[in-house]
Amino acid sequence: MSSTARCRRRTRTLHTLLALLLACAHLNAQQPAAQLLWFQRGRATAQALTVLAEMRAADRYGLQPADYGADLLSEQVARLAAAGGGSPQAVGRLDAALSAAVLRFAMHLHAGRVNARRAGFNLETPRPAVDGPATLLRLAASADPVAALRSLEPPFLHYQLLKDALQRYRLLAGEPGLTDLPPFKARSLQAGDRYGDAPALRRLLRAEGDLDQHAIEPLDPQSMDAALCAALRQFQSRHGLLADGALGKATFRALTVPMAARVRQIELTLERWRWLPPFSAPPIIVNIPQFRLFAFRTTEDRVADILQMPVIVGRIFPRNRTPVFISDLRYVVFRPYWDVPPSIVRNEMLAAIRKSSDYLLRNDLELVRGEGDDGTVVAANEASIEALARGELRLRQRPGTDNALGLIKFVMPNGYNVYLHSTPEQHLFNEPQRAYSHGCIRVADPVALAVHVLRGTAGEWSPAAVEAAMHGEATQRIALAEPIPVLVLYGTALAKEDGQVMFFNDIYGHDRRLERLLRTAAHEPLY
Repeated sequence: MSSTARCRRRTRTLHTLLALLLACAHLNAQQPAAQLLWFQRGRATAQALTVLAEMRAADRYGLQPADYGADLLSEQVARLAAAGGGSPQAVGRLDAALSAAVLRFAMHLHAGRVNARRAGFNLETPRPAVDGPATLLRLAASADPVAALRSLEPPFLHYQLLKDALQRYRLLAGEPGLTDLPPFKARSLQAGDRYGDAPALRRLLRAEGDLDQHAIEPLDPQSMDAALCAALRQFQSRHGLLADGALGKATFRALTVPMAARVRQIELTLERWRWLPPFSAPPIIVNIPQFRLFAFRTTEDRVADILQMPVIVGRIFPRNRTPVFISDLRYVVFRPYWDVPPSIVRNEMLAAIRKSSDYLLRNDLELVRGEGDDGTVVAANEASIEALARGELRLRQRPGTDNALGLIKFVMPNGYNVYLHSTPEQHLFNEPQRAYSHGCIRVADPVALAVHVLRGTAGEWSPAAVEAAMHGEATQRIALAEPIPVLVLYGTALAKEDGQVMFFNDIYGHDRRLERLLRTAAHEPLY
């Protein structure tokens, strides 16, 4: 376990102990009933009953009621009420147990159930910790404990939209057989084809909102009519698929994912969003499985204030995956050199360089001694190539339209050597699944992103000025007026402001990893 994880775990344990001490210390007081948080004259307060009800309904938040012992606590409270009260010691013990459960619930709402770093989320600035005793006192005295609990959650609109969508998908998961579609033998079914279970497909697409509830039924119920194909296109768009309106294998797989699995995707994404710190400045967010970048103009996550564009992320192989982390974008480089990572030199280029004397020339590559763009270029020969193999020289690609980084690079210093950049392979943005890089993030509209990040920076950075710098003669490095936080995140579910809910493939298996961690966390004692 990392030092960060150990520290955070100790902090949570300390808060729980403080809560217990706060609740239990009154047992020895002369008037214990007056000192309890959740009971008055031997009966549970309105606040206690409210927070118990919220814990029993923790699944509305994407949490598990069993993690808080809410049913057992409710039974004990009910028995106490039926008996007309209990001994001070019994009431004190129940008050302490309720405090521990409420504190755990509050901490989970605020910052999640597992440590972000254990789940592969490298947060330099985690969510601020809950002040356990102060939170308990506030909840126990609040005129609206539900509002007080919800104030602990992330302050993001799209977190709330996704939490709202969770209730809708729970209802869908309760509809029997909704995603039970029979397979078909054809490679794909197009408009005008017949599909034996087209009525069931219409039922599913209506339930998810892709097919209008009042769409006219075709004369042939088994026909792939225009309305059904249009609904399929919307479904495909929501699931990151090629939106061609045809019923092919990938679309069929997405259609037949059980609704319970969609519920779990939402819950796992809510868990990750609880790890995020509040935005102190308008950020740039990349959602890896969505293959999309969001550049905020304000600290509010509203679509009208966000520049969006497709991106290409790292391949699914572990060594090529784009990491999940936070950094600051600090400068832009026009006409960058590409310093080829040593791993790519060793694994992908060295054999070709040794085999072909003109490989370097054909690919605008050169051998360099020293660091930085002003390193000394070394002539390519057998000795210098072997020096490259030993790591004594480095390989770089000269600036130009064929450079692997394109004509612009957005630098956010980090331990992974990951950055944003343009690319000469623009055709890859036409693909729905865009995991093609060695880990860096390629952006579809580098001009728009450059204009966005350079606003406020010295000089005039209109689209024309950016284009001129990209196609000029010299390499330029421009420091931003203010650093911009960049959050490279991983969420396989997203609720939009128009009511649509999007789902994406778990391309790196991070959902499965988080699922395992949550199962372990569920067995941890309350106190």
